Amino acid sequence: MQIFIAMKNKLFTFLNPLLGYIDNGHFFREPFRWLYVIFAVLNLLFPIFVLVQAINADFFKYAEGKIIFAFILIFIILCAGAWASYLFWMNRKDKLKESIEEDNEFVAIPVVSHLTQTVGEWFGLYIGVIGTLCALIIFIFGAKGVGSILPIPIGTFFLLPIYGFLVVVLARLVAELYRALAAIANNTKK
Repeated sequence: MQIFIAMKNKLFTFLNPLLGYIDNGHFFREPFRWLYVIFAVLNLLFPIFVLVQAINADFFKYAEGKIIFAFILIFIILCAGAWASYLFWMNRKDKLKESIEEDNEFVAIPVVSHLTQTVGEWFGLYIGVIGTLCALIIFIFGAKGVGSILPIPIGTFFLLPIYGFLVVVLARLVAELYRALAAIANNTKK
């Protein structure tokens, strides 16, 4: 009889470890941490992708010298941006653990909020810094060639940092609204 009762308990409780894993937030946090690592690695690969595309398009064969020099400068900027983006995503991956408290019932909202904030910060900084520097190189060296394909008005150098700042602010606002909603829900329940 006791064996039957023990089997009955195991039959109805074998999912408890999995459910506990979901309830305490690890189920949400760990895949997102891996997603952050994937984003970090993709950022490292982006300059290589750009270089391969330029080689496949025979850019170095047909472009004039100053355009090739401009491309090299842009490639260096992209490499620096890729390294900074890698470090940024890895830093945010480590901070993701802090976004969920073990006793909170609402655990998905803080993780999604953190992702929203991180994507917005990354994209805003990329537009504001990397975009501005690349636009400057195109403007300086692109009178003929790249500049005729991608005309860069002088106002771009002022607008890209503003756009980047606005993206960071808006992403942060949305993320904080999510976190506020989760905090209100968690505190109301307590």
